[in-house]
Amino acid sequence: MKLIKAIFKPHRLDAVREAMGEVGIQGMTVSEVKGFGRQKGQTEIYRGAEYQVYFVPKVQLETVVPDELADRAVEAIAAAARTDRIGDGKIFVLDVDRAVRIRTGEEGDEAL
Repeated sequence: MKLIKAIFKPHRLDAVREAMGEVGIQGMTVSEVKGFGRQKGQTEIYRGAEYQVYFVPKVQLETVVPDELADRAVEAIAAAARTDRIGDGKIFVLDVDRAVRIRTGEEGDEAL
């Protein structure tokens, strides 16, 4: 199993969710986060005054998928989240040793 963690622009969330559904991903966790990478924040104007915002709003999606779906899920996220502008985000893929569904006690791929 693989844990896929993707951080991308908030306005791309619906497109990513739809792309994940087309691949067959049934569940995911989404959090609103803030951060910055190479863009080092952005400049905002509030009441005529310009100021620097160092932490840019992002969305973090997390899902655990069977090994055979991982590559397709990453490709779907990358395609749906891409705007070809700086700050599009990152995708991380990590190994998952064990998953347990609390309600039934199912483990492994059955718990997904």
